Amino acid sequence: MLHDIISNLLISLNLPKIRLMLCFCLLFVVNSMKAQQEPMYSQYMFNMLHINPAYAGNRAVDNITTLYRKQWVAIEGAPTTASLSWDRRQEGSNVGYGLQIYNDQLGIESTSGVQAFYSYRIPFEKSFLSFGLSGGVLNYRAAFSQTSTTQSGDPLFQDDVNGWLPTIGFGILYATENWYAGLSVPALLETKINADNQQVTTGANNHYFLTGGYIFDVSEILKLKPSILLKAVRGAPFEYDINLNAWIQNIMGLGVSYRTGDAIVAMFELQIFPEFRLGYAYDYTISNLKPYSKGTHELMLRYEFGNKKNQRVLSPRYY
Repeated sequence: MLHDIISNLLISLNLPKIRLMLCFCLLFVVNSMKAQQEPMYSQYMFNMLHINPAYAGNRAVDNITTLYRKQWVAIEGAPTTASLSWDRRQEGSNVGYGLQIYNDQLGIESTSGVQAFYSYRIPFEKSFLSFGLSGGVLNYRAAFSQTSTTQSGDPLFQDDVNGWLPTIGFGILYATENWYAGLSVPALLETKINADNQQVTTGANNHYFLTGGYIFDVSEILKLKPSILLKAVRGAPFEYDINLNAWIQNIMGLGVSYRTGDAIVAMFELQIFPEFRLGYAYDYTISNLKPYSKGTHELMLRYEFGNKKNQRVLSPRYY
């Protein structure tokens, strides 16, 4: 993955962190630019819409979630990601839908986009099976002209890249009251922008995500939720996230995660009101970037509009 490439470059070149911006630039100097590296969040298990479109309308309420992630603090040009999403499903309906806007910044590379989501669920007695589709457009930009190089006039750094690309995704989710499992391909197309700002579609993107989790009722005041995310990407090592979250009196959540060779994550969730939740995650870097990074901060805010007709109290969203 990207962090492994950067780590190896740091070791081999012994670059100080102030010059890491150039290292980021070099990662993308090729004949064609790949523009659909999927951004990830540490608190994905509480809002899986961005990795699985079948999750749209998972609860029969209007849900608005915003996430902001500042990765590898103290490293110039490190990833910064922000998103705002909304999804809903009417009470008694099997159709869910949603919308998401996002921006992902990595060095001189920036990706902004909008996606729409549609899901259809097949209900069973105590569970459901949901199928989801997503589609949208993204704007990919690479500001090569803003870089500083040792050789002036390098033609590879003269022209910026800026283009619009389509996105299509698919997902499946099976869930009961106590456990869930999902499989998704959030970007079915591998679409690139070449050096001439022309769109090139080369086929399947091959980003596969498998998720699963279980909720254990330990006592009346304590619930434990272990979960896992398996990630398979063509040309990269197999990766996984292992998570354990504890909910105390359905008000406060404490969690810890391990991400393969990358980070150990501490999470804190607070259900301030039945409709409003605050979440925070801190990633402690364990990769070769550890000497250069002061960790990663991630903030989540969610508001769920309850059913005004019944004025029902919302339980915390475990998945």
